[in-house]
Amino acid sequence: MRKKPETLHRRETARSRLFRVETVGLRFANGIEVEYERLTSSTSGAVIVAPLLDDDTVLLIREYAAGTERYELALPKGRVEPGEDVLAAANREIKEEVGYGARELQAIRQLSVAPGYMQHLTHLVLARDLYPERLPGDEPEPIEVVPWRLSHLDELMAQEECSEARSIAALYIIRDRLQKEAT
Repeated sequence: MRKKPETLHRRETARSRLFRVETVGLRFANGIEVEYERLTSSTSGAVIVAPLLDDDTVLLIREYAAGTERYELALPKGRVEPGEDVLAAANREIKEEVGYGARELQAIRQLSVAPGYMQHLTHLVLARDLYPERLPGDEPEPIEVVPWRLSHLDELMAQEECSEARSIAALYIIRDRLQKEAT
C-alpha cells in the first residue's frame, strides 16, 4: 500500500453558500510537492436513496437540475443535516421527495463523483417496506415521482434525462444486490 502524501498546507480560496474551494499543498513520498484545488462542502455529507416498492420497482424523481439546465430523472437525494445520521437523513429525504417513509433502511456504500477534486461523498441507502408519509421539502415546485422497473434499466439508460452518475451507479449496485439476494 502506498504512503499517503504529507499535507503541507490548506487554505480556502473561494466560498459560496454551499461550497468552498480549498488549495491543498502536498508532498509525495518521492519528494515532489504539488498544489491541488478541491471543492469541499459545508454539509455533513449527502444521501442517495433507492426506495423500493417491491424487489423490481424503484421510485425515481424528475426534478429541475440547474447544473444541466433541464429536468433530470434520478434517485431521491439530499444533504445530511448537522447532527442527523445517514439513515435518518435518507428517510427524511424520501418523505420529502417521494411521499414515502421506510421501515427498513440499509446503508450500502459510499459513492464519490470526482474524487480527484471533490471531497464530497454520498451515502447510498436502500429503503424497503415503504409506507405513505409526506414531509414538506425545500423544492420550488412539486417533484414528479416515477416508478421504474429495475429489470428495465437498459431502457432508463437510453433516456437523455437520466444522466446523474450517482443515480446510475446506485441503480446498478441495487439491481445486482437484489439479484444476488434472490438466488
